Amino acid sequence: MLHGTSVTLRPPTEADVPALAAVRAEPEVYRWWRGDADLAAEVARDLADPDTEKLVIEYEGHAVGMIQWHAEEDPDYRHAGIDIYLDPSVRGRGLGPDAVHTVARHLFDDHGHHRLTIDPAASNAAAIRCYEKVGFRPVGIMRRYERGTDGTWHDGLLMDLLADELTAPVPKP
Repeated sequence: MLHGTSVTLRPPTEADVPALAAVRAEPEVYRWWRGDADLAAEVARDLADPDTEKLVIEYEGHAVGMIQWHAEEDPDYRHAGIDIYLDPSVRGRGLGPDAVHTVARHLFDDHGHHRLTIDPAASNAAAIRCYEKVGFRPVGIMRRYERGTDGTWHDGLLMDLLADELTAPVPKP
C-alpha cells in the first residue's frame, strides 16, 4: 500500500471490479481506454495480468481509478512505464498528479529505476498536463500509434521522467 498526499494506492481485489468498470465506462475515460462490451470482464482480466502491476486509486475510502506499471528488466534498457485512469467526477483535485507522483517515487526508491515513461494520446491535453506536473517531459510524437474508437490511427506522445526530475505536484486547496 502506498500513500500520497490525498490518495491511497492499494492492491486491487475482486470487489473493486464493478467500481473500476464503472469508471472505465465513463465517456471521458472510455474515449482513451476503450474496451470490450463487457467492461467488468475486461477489468477482471486486466487485474489478473501478471505482467503489469496494478494499484487501485482510493480517495476518501472509494475506488476512483487505477494506476499500473510495467518494467523492462533488460539491464541495458531498464526502465518502467506507467498508465492511469481516474474517475472524471474527482478530477481537478490533484489526485492524478498525486497518484502518478506516488508511483513514480515508489519505482525510483523501492525498485531502483532511473527512468520512467508514459504515452498518452497526443490529443489528451488533460493527461499531458497531469504528467508534466510531476516532471514528465515530451520526448516525441509516435505517429499513428493507436487505433481510436472511430477506427482511425491516432498519434501518441512519448514522455519520460528521470529520477532527479521528479517534482511534487502542488496540492489543491
